[in-house]
Amino acid sequence: MPVVTPHREEIVVGDTPTPPVNITEYDPGPALFQSSYYRMKVVRLEACTAEIPLGRPATFATRTVRERHFCLVRVRREDGIEGLGYCYVGNRAGHLATLAVRDLLRSCVVGHESEHTEQIWDGMYRESLLQGRGGLVLRAMSAIDNALWDANAKAAGLPLYRYLGAHREGTVPAYASGGYYARSARPQDLADEVSGYAEQGFEAVKVKVGLLSVREDAARLEAARSAIGPDVQLLLDANNAWRDAPSAIAAVRAFEPYDPAWIEEPVMPDEVEMMAAISRGVRTPVATGEIDYGRWAFSRLLDARAASVLQPDVGVCGGVTEWRRIAAMAAARGVPVAPHSRQESHVHLVASTPNATLLEYFPDDSITNISRVFTTSLEAVDGRVAIPDRPGFGVELDEEALAAYWVDGWA
Repeated sequence: MPVVTPHREEIVVGDTPTPPVNITEYDPGPALFQSSYYRMKVVRLEACTAEIPLGRPATFATRTVRERHFCLVRVRREDGIEGLGYCYVGNRAGHLATLAVRDLLRSCVVGHESEHTEQIWDGMYRESLLQGRGGLVLRAMSAIDNALWDANAKAAGLPLYRYLGAHREGTVPAYASGGYYARSARPQDLADEVSGYAEQGFEAVKVKVGLLSVREDAARLEAARSAIGPDVQLLLDANNAWRDAPSAIAAVRAFEPYDPAWIEEPVMPDEVEMMAAISRGVRTPVATGEIDYGRWAFSRLLDARAASVLQPDVGVCGGVTEWRRIAAMAAARGVPVAPHSRQESHVHLVASTPNATLLEYFPDDSITNISRVFTTSLEAVDGRVAIPDRPGFGVELDEEALAAYWVDGWA
């Protein structure tokens, strides 16, 4: 370990000695501390696919989901420290992301020093130029990048938010995410659900819109607003429901008497100009970005003034490395970020990012069913989420539970 030795020493300036001053000598200790601790190569990269059914179907504007597919990634360093990452890859053909890890990206990671996250990210992006730049390949890259950050923070003995540079301590602000149609299609059902979240202390709740007629959804929102009162934020998520800007604008204007704090994903993610038109046509802020890939997509949103809130997903956009670039780019424009889903990962990013406003938190873990293969979970207290103090992301894998859902095993 380093040794700090204080002593007093006389300093001579010109011909005149100065009074003795306190000098602290720093002995960096053995060479192991100086170099090899910070130069650990990745010796193993493995991935598997898990297909996990939901506890109940999740219905929103564009589809019903009954199971979710995940690609889980594990890296191991020379010192034996392992890092875990994962990405959600829809509800069909999730093994394609696992193949990308094994067959396309592995050589960009194994044999490289784990702390060289920028170098590894750049190598993966260049190697997958023809196959990637988005979609499953960038999700696979995200999982790998997150696993590296997890391992590096564990090696430093720090929770990830501290390793990145803490901005908050103790807890982070969060909103309760729910309002799916299978549970809350009727106005009273939605009112009962969101009032329960408000009673738990959440000062913001999110619900689905876009599946029913505008009149029917407005009735649901009227009931929700009446149930939570005027001081709880009501966030709306349309999941790309509308096909054109006039339809979206008409719907959002019909919802505005209930004071929505944002309208999320009103149209398809590549319709940047359409989203910009919606932003100009309604009072409600537009939020988007959960299925956008890389800083370039977010730069287009910012340049077009298409969104007032960006929602990068660390399991989609390129991992911690790219997520931080996007957040910094948004901060330079005065735009907040409110990351999408992935609560056990994003709690650290919200805690370490000044322009991150809210964590998306799911009180009903049926939706975030990846939790079934973890032995750890987040704790919500009075509507805020406690930041884990365990090293790295603070997520521990339940291998036995995972084996019940995987389709290919670690390789």
